[in-house]
Amino acid sequence: MEDIFTIRQAEFQTSAGVEGNYPKPLPCEIAIVGKSNVGKSSLINSLANNRKLAKTSASPGKTRLVNFFLLNKTMYLVDLPGYGFAKASKAEQKSWGALLERYLSSGRVKHLLMLIDIRHAPTQDDLMMFRYLIYYNIPYTLIATKSDKLAKAKRKQEANKRAKELGAPPFAIPFSSETGEGRQEVLDRIGQILRDCENAEKDSGKE
Repeated sequence: MEDIFTIRQAEFQTSAGVEGNYPKPLPCEIAIVGKSNVGKSSLINSLANNRKLAKTSASPGKTRLVNFFLLNKTMYLVDLPGYGFAKASKAEQKSWGALLERYLSSGRVKHLLMLIDIRHAPTQDDLMMFRYLIYYNIPYTLIATKSDKLAKAKRKQEANKRAKELGAPPFAIPFSSETGEGRQEVLDRIGQILRDCENAEKDSGKE
C-alpha cells in the first residue's frame, strides 16, 4: 500500500506573465484552473494547510498571473488566472486568454486539476476550458468545489453530474475548503501523479 501523500513544505516560488518567464521545470508540474471565484486559492491553501499561502479575495479575478508554488521541494503546483470574470475589460480578458494559452501549450504541465462549482451547470467558459485541455492532450482530474453548500447525500451525485455536463466521464471529487471534504482524496491524487512523473523520468533516463 502506498504512503498517504502529504504536503510537508509549500512555498510561493514566482509569478509569470504572458511573456512566459517560467521557472526552470521540474519533473512534475500540476496546474489548477477554473473560473473566477471557484476556489482555486482556497484549494491550494487547504491542501498545504496554510491559509496565507495563496492570496484569496472576495473580488473575482484576483489571480492575474501564473503563480508557481513549490511543494516538498520536488514539484510545482501552479495557480492559473481565473476565467469568465464578467467585470474585466475586453483587453484584460484577451490578455488572460493569451496567458492561459501560452502556458497550456508550453508542454510543462503534466496534469491539470480543473475546478467546477458543484452547484451549477458548467458555464460556456468552463466548456471552452475543457476543450482547451482536450486539444492540448493534458491529463486532468475534475474537482467539484463548494460541496458544503449541498446536502451530504447529494454531493457525489451532483459532482458526477457536473462532470458529465462538461463532456467528461461522470466523475469529479466533491471538495470543500470550509470542511476539508475531499482534501485527502485530492492529495492522494497529487501523490499518484507525482509517482507517475518520477517513474516517467526514470524510464526516460534509461533510454
